[in-house]
Amino acid sequence: MPQTSIPGYTYGTAAVARSPLTLDDLELLKRTLLFGEQDVQALRLSREVLADQVEQILDVWYGFVGANPHLLAAFTDPASGQPLADYLAAVRKRFGQWILDTAAAHYDQTWLDYQYEIGLRHARAKKNATDGVHSTEVVPFRYLLPLAYPIVTTLKPFLASKGHSAEEVEQMEQAWLKSVLLQVTLWSQPYVKDGEF
Repeated sequence: MPQTSIPGYTYGTAAVARSPLTLDDLELLKRTLLFGEQDVQALRLSREVLADQVEQILDVWYGFVGANPHLLAAFTDPASGQPLADYLAAVRKRFGQWILDTAAAHYDQTWLDYQYEIGLRHARAKKNATDGVHSTEVVPFRYLLPLAYPIVTTLKPFLASKGHSAEEVEQMEQAWLKSVLLQVTLWSQPYVKDGEF
């Protein structure tokens, strides 16, 4: 992946620890999701479709999080309960890059390592450290998997906006669902007791 000037975006750098999982482990997860080459191609097609719509997608996703105080809580000051605007803005930049990275569909060691990093940043291990903020100590695990649904379903109108056939849009949406479930599963690792992941 090409490096960007996004603060805290450390994909492919020495700042990212190696994932405890192997590429063989990743292949088994992909097989479990029925994730194959057709999904890779659909994701890469979606990158062409979504690249100039990232800010609009983020508006929808941030609107959803902002409308749900239990989700917005992960970006608030624990003492005042007020959202931390700078924190939200920094995460938004990385979230936008995440859209492009997901759609690039490069499932190599560098990608696997960065999924581990993202998981650590949601869990107590590294929550708040990247941006040096004083916010809640953890993104509650119980919200990780359910968020896959609104992320993917709200993406569909954007996937359909460039005139692709209904079948192509469906393939892109299904590939996104599989990829998001794969990533959320990997992000879950820091929450799970040793030996039970």
